[in-house]
Amino acid sequence: MLAEQDIVTLDEYEEKLGKGIEGSISDSNIKIGSADFIGKAGVQSSENTAVHVSANDAYKGCFVFHNEYRRGVSEVFIAMSKTLQLAVLSGDNAGEKEHLEKLLPKLTPLYFNQKPAGKLEFIQSLQNQGKKVLMVGDGLNDAGALAQAEVGIAISENINVFSPACDGILDASQFRNLYHYIVASKKAMKIIKLSFVLSLIYNVVGLYFAVTGQLQPVIAAILMPLISISVVVFTIVMMNFLGKKLK
Repeated sequence: MLAEQDIVTLDEYEEKLGKGIEGSISDSNIKIGSADFIGKAGVQSSENTAVHVSANDAYKGCFVFHNEYRRGVSEVFIAMSKTLQLAVLSGDNAGEKEHLEKLLPKLTPLYFNQKPAGKLEFIQSLQNQGKKVLMVGDGLNDAGALAQAEVGIAISENINVFSPACDGILDASQFRNLYHYIVASKKAMKIIKLSFVLSLIYNVVGLYFAVTGQLQPVIAAILMPLISISVVVFTIVMMNFLGKKLK
């Protein structure tokens, strides 16, 4: 099929993170990426995101892209801004700034032209201030920042293909529920801690009766699995209750 379309495979191929891709076959070379990467730093088609192309060091042109944002992005950010400090890190230029400012809560910090190293350094700077960071990204350029953050969540169109260094992968179709998952995770941690407290109380009370000789071994043998079951039941009931409240 490739031969029918006069398409040949490359001899060499390399991806430069945050810059572009480069391939070669025989004596021919092609670069696709930023204007700086292909050697035309002064070429700017517009403030919109552009991908430039050069062949054998000759500039061929560029593709200009207009961003489309996921459904519900504005609602998600507004909900998250009530309890979280937000910031947007983008590898694109500032051409989308005006549009983003309409979608996001007022005074949300926007950082453009961010390369992978810049995103990683931004996360580290927040951590150096003693802050806990949740990073949400949808590209390989975010891999370093996702791994550096306390919690990294990758948004993927295909969860079977995209698996960067992160703590969780969220199907893109469920992006509008991102804040619900964050809230659920926080409440789930509280339920787990309550379960430990309940278990500790059971054991302290049981230990008191056992040490004072008020608890017969047979009764203790019966109560021990019942106590464990009660803790499990408590956790299941509370998690189901939490799930219903989030619907």
